[in-house]
Amino acid sequence: MSVQIVLLLWVFLVLSPGAHALTFEAPIEETEWRLTPSIFECEFAQPIPDFGEAVFYHEAGEDLMFHLKVKKNLMGPGKAALHIEPPIWLPSQFAQDLGLVEVKNSRRPLDVEPKRANKMMQALMKGLQPTFTRKARYDDGEPIRVSISAANFTSFYKDYLGCVTGLLPVNFRQVAKSKVLFKGGKNSIDAKSKKKLDLIAFYVRADPGVTAIYVDGHSDSAGRRYHNRRLSEERAILVTDYMVKRGLDPEIFTTRYHGERYPVATNKTKKGRDLNRRVTIRLQKEEEEIEIEF
Repeated sequence: MSVQIVLLLWVFLVLSPGAHALTFEAPIEETEWRLTPSIFECEFAQPIPDFGEAVFYHEAGEDLMFHLKVKKNLMGPGKAALHIEPPIWLPSQFAQDLGLVEVKNSRRPLDVEPKRANKMMQALMKGLQPTFTRKARYDDGEPIRVSISAANFTSFYKDYLGCVTGLLPVNFRQVAKSKVLFKGGKNSIDAKSKKKLDLIAFYVRADPGVTAIYVDGHSDSAGRRYHNRRLSEERAILVTDYMVKRGLDPEIFTTRYHGERYPVATNKTKKGRDLNRRVTIRLQKEEEEIEIEF
């Protein structure tokens, strides 16, 4: 018998009417949803009394995620069962199995990926309750059940959608390190690279936390070193000027050029030389340590 079958059998026994489980769930009259909106992220959370919070998290440029936050983790490490269950006033409906979720021994014991996180949110829209079941950390014989109440969800969901609509198209991680490639002997920014630079500029204008932008020009090894150094300088200046014209403060730029000194691929092949003809753009936030990277 496979491990997964054993786990599912255990879950079935846990969820049967006669099984005893320590259940954490917000009562209907006390259920509340808290939306924390910004242009960078939308956090949509439900406090669960005596347990912690059920959190739907939508970051700019990413899909919806879900996680539990706790002050003290009562679930044992391993696999928790995720079910969509009907509330007590809809006893005729059946529970839907959404599989198993890894449980860690931490204050954020489990995370649910976008596909199932979206199914959980759809279930709440229908008045159903996503529920996690896992054996207790300190007592193998007593299951822990954490159920998310659907009460008051629909009205708050509209606010969540409004927050998502206002998110930036990208997050910091997606634009923090970028590069623009150049054709041999030419110093012009193609349309694809302009779209990338436009997106970086758009993000920086929206995020006052970005305090520095490092622009580094590079070349391949074809030709004389002096000429390659000048090529890399022209490329770096071209990229910096492009972003300054998009409304960025020139004072936050550090523009450098390195010629052929820091290849990222072999210069013996065309593919390698194509990768070496580049300008890298790195954004830095105030709280970050200075990182030297070419």
